[in-house]
Amino acid sequence: MSTAEVHDDGLGRLGLLASAISGRALRVAPGEPGEPAWTDGRVVFVDADSGPRERVAALAVQASLLAAGSLHADVVRRLQRRPALARRYLGVEGHRALAAIADLLPRSVRSLIDAAVAARADSPAASLAAALSREAIADPPHSFGAIRARPLLAIDRAEGSAATHQPAPREQRGVLAELAEDDDDGTAVDFSSPVGGGGALGRLLGHVLGVVRQLNGGGPPGADAPTHRTRAAPPAGGHPVLSHGMAERVEESAVGVQGTTYPEWDVHQRRYRRDWCTVQEVAPRPAHSAPPLAADRYGLRRALLRLGTGFDRCQRRVQGDDIDIDAVVEARVMAIAGSAPDEAVYVENLRRRRDLAVLLLLDTSGSAAEPGAAGHTVHEQQRAAAAALTVALHELGDRVALYAYHSRGRSAVHVAPVKRFDDDLDALVMRRLHGLVPGAYSRLGAAIRHGAAVLESWGGTSRRLLVVLSDGLAYDHGYELACGAADARRALAEARRRGTGCVCLTIGAGTDADTLRRVFGSAAHAAIPRTEQLRQVIGPLFRSALRSAEVPRRRGGQR
Repeated sequence: MSTAEVHDDGLGRLGLLASAISGRALRVAPGEPGEPAWTDGRVVFVDADSGPRERVAALAVQASLLAAGSLHADVVRRLQRRPALARRYLGVEGHRALAAIADLLPRSVRSLIDAAVAARADSPAASLAAALSREAIADPPHSFGAIRARPLLAIDRAEGSAATHQPAPREQRGVLAELAEDDDDGTAVDFSSPVGGGGALGRLLGHVLGVVRQLNGGGPPGADAPTHRTRAAPPAGGHPVLSHGMAERVEESAVGVQGTTYPEWDVHQRRYRRDWCTVQEVAPRPAHSAPPLAADRYGLRRALLRLGTGFDRCQRRVQGDDIDIDAVVEARVMAIAGSAPDEAVYVENLRRRRDLAVLLLLDTSGSAAEPGAAGHTVHEQQRAAAAALTVALHELGDRVALYAYHSRGRSAVHVAPVKRFDDDLDALVMRRLHGLVPGAYSRLGAAIRHGAAVLESWGGTSRRLLVVLSDGLAYDHGYELACGAADARRALAEARRRGTGCVCLTIGAGTDADTLRRVFGSAAHAAIPRTEQLRQVIGPLFRSALRSAEVPRRRGGQR
C-alpha cells in the first residue's frame, strides 16, 4: 500500500468523528501539504503529513464551524474575496463555535478554546460584526485552518440548501465523550469497533444513521427516499441590525414575526420617545414576470464612476508617493552587476478601488400611486430609478441593497428587502421590485433608521450612502406632517453623524419645494420631473452626501 493510500485510509477513519461533531455526513481527505485545513461542507481537507493530534484538532475546528452555523451561506458571502476579513472572523468565531459544543470535543481540542474571545460573540452575526469593526483581533491559531468561501458557496448552490446545523443531540454527547475518553491526549481515536456493536462507536454510528433516516423521510433507504434536501428557511432572526438613536442596543430583526424597535423624535416635547416604533422585515411578493435587467438604461455609470473609490498602493511605479524598498534593492543589484537598473522604484497611491456601500430605500406608501409627470405614477418612476441605480452601482462593483417601506401605525412599519447586500442581482430581484404595490402610510423616520442600521451592519465598506426615493410626504397615525417632517430630519441627521451619507430623491411628484426642505432638511436632495433626468443630478448629490459624512467619520477616528 502506498504512503498516499495509508494517509487516505487513516484520514477516512476520522470522518465519523467529524460527522458526529458537525451533525452532518462529512468525509476527511488529505489537503495540500503544509496548507491549513478547510472544508467545503462535504469534505474536511487536512494536512496528511501533520501529526495525529494536529489532524484531530484541525478537523474538529472545521466540523465545529459547520455545527455552529458559522459557515452559513449568508455569512460566507460577506467573506468572499476578503481574506483579511475571513481571518478576523475566524479569530472570533472559531473560539465561539468550539465553546458552543465543548462537551462534544476531545480534551486536546478543548484546550484550544480561548474563553475570553469566545465570550465576545453569541452568534456568527456578532462575530462578523466584530470582524468588521476596528477592534483588535488576534490571528487564529494555525490549527483553526481557513475559510474558503468559493467552495462553500458552490456546494450550497449545488445542494440547494442554506440550512444551519445544530450540535449533536444531547444523548449523542455521552457517546462522544466515551470516544474522547478512549484517548486522553487526543492523538488517536479507536475506530476498530464493529458497525452495530455495543461499544461507543457502534452506538454513535446508530445515532448518526438514525439522523440520516430522519432526513430521508423516516423510512429505509431506497427508491422512495428523497435524493436531495429542500432549501431551508432563513434563520428566524433574519439579519441582525443595530437600533440607534437615543436607545442604542442590538436586536434581531425577525421577518414577519418579531420586530426591531426604534425611537421617534417628538417635535412638540423636544425629546425622543424611546422604543416607540417597531419595524418588521416582510418578504416581498414577486410579480409573475418583470422586464429584464437593463444595462445602464439612463446613462448613470459615468456619473457614478468616480464616487466612493479608495486608494490602492501600487508598487514598482516610475513615480509615486513613497519608495519601494524591494525595487530599490533589485535596481542596486542590477547596477552592481553591470545591467541597466529599472527606474520603477516608487509606490504610488491610486484612487481606483471601489469602497462604497449603498442602500436604496423606496417609498411604497399610498401617495406614491398618485399620477406623476410623463403619464406615469410616482411609484413607477421611482421604481425605475431604483432599478437603474441598483444595476449601475452593481456593475461598478459597489455593494448595493434595495429595500421598500410603508407603514400602518407605529407598531407596523413594514420594510421589504427586495435585494440584500449579499443577494445576487438577478431576475428574482426584478420580480420582487415589480411586485411592490403602493399602499398604507409613510413613517419615514423609522424606515430611515432601519435602513441606516442595516447599512452600517452589513455594508462592509468605509463609505456608506443611504438613498431615499420618496415623494416627501411623511404621514401616519399620530404622525402628522409636522411631526413626520421633524422626525425624518432627525433620523437623517443621526445617520450622517454616524458617518453615513444621505441622499433624498423625489421623481415625478408634485410635492412643493418647501415641504421637501422641511422633511429632508440639510440632507442632499433633489426633485426632478422624469427619471431620464437622474444622470444630471446624482453626481453632485452623491458627492455632497459623501462629503457631509466624512467630517463625522474623521472625528470618530480621532477619538
